[in-house]
Amino acid sequence: MPRYAALLRGINVGKAKAVAMADLRELLAGLGYEDVQTLLRSGNAAFSAPRTKPEKLERAIETAVDKQLGMDVSCLVRTDAELSAAIAADPFGELATNGSRYLALFLSEAPDPKLLAAHDPTELAPDEIHLGERVIYQWCPDGFLEAPSLGPFVEKHLKVRATGRNWNTVLKLADLLAT
Repeated sequence: MPRYAALLRGINVGKAKAVAMADLRELLAGLGYEDVQTLLRSGNAAFSAPRTKPEKLERAIETAVDKQLGMDVSCLVRTDAELSAAIAADPFGELATNGSRYLALFLSEAPDPKLLAAHDPTELAPDEIHLGERVIYQWCPDGFLEAPSLGPFVEKHLKVRATGRNWNTVLKLADLLAT
């Protein structure tokens, strides 16, 4: 059975949208997903499910979170292969020496080429931002607070949903998918 990673945006950030990971595991298991595991306290989960389009899984999870937890939360789902491909395509390699300062911004879909031409996010920091396949990589050597705010820019100008994870979390999610 295929493995998937669910990336729920905004869960347990500050005091807003507080969700116990046990509740998230129960919610996903209630949707029929198996081998559910959560990572950290930030809305990251890995699970097995029959082969399904990730977009269908996203909608099911968003609907369940809304109905059962009363929260409007955006969810992006990646297959094991998609997450592995994003890791393999790492454009910063040995340059990004601190995974807690390296962001993978996952996108709901590939941006429209016309919007991308008009609002290229790499222009925010040409040496530190790289476009990938439904992911934008951002190396923040001085920390996220000193770097351009990529997520809001992408959502506003490219009209796609986005959620970011630091590189350490991306690698841990990949490990969960492999188990």
